[in-house]
Amino acid sequence: MKPTYDLALLALLGPTVAFTAHAEVYMSPTQAVKAIFPNANMTSSTVTLTDSEVSEIQKRANEEVLSKKLHLWRDSDGNVVYIDQVLGKHEFITIAVGFTGDGKIKGIEVLEYRETYGSEVRRPAWRGQFTGKTVRNALKLGKDIQNISGATLSSLHITNGVRRLAVTNEVLHERHKP
Repeated sequence: MKPTYDLALLALLGPTVAFTAHAEVYMSPTQAVKAIFPNANMTSSTVTLTDSEVSEIQKRANEEVLSKKLHLWRDSDGNVVYIDQVLGKHEFITIAVGFTGDGKIKGIEVLEYRETYGSEVRRPAWRGQFTGKTVRNALKLGKDIQNISGATLSSLHITNGVRRLAVTNEVLHERHKP
């Protein structure tokens, strides 16, 4: 009888299972806006950054702008919530970052998390570290923002994304000055 190698090949290849990121949707953009500014009457819009604004943001934030189009919500008091994405380890994390009219971070929400590990960045205590900070703060992991063991890349990338959005908020505020 002629030996077959199908079973041996299957035994070798069987353990090589592709890991698929698990997407968790925690809230919609509208829900995030209400969580950050519960009593505000905000309207949704899209803003496109100019090339010079992108250059300035990247220089000041030391972080790449992934998209020139920004999805945001504003109210008449100057409060704004940006809906954005940052890269986790392999997949994008959708976040909402709210700023008061004077540029202080009001809150952060994680809308969608697609990574297998690291969802601890959703914990209120970790997200709360950003509250009250401005573009004048370091907004750096290990300085004024603490890391989460087991969620290092998610912590780092969200922190960098928040810093980029803080600079973006200031740049856009300067755009609208009379």
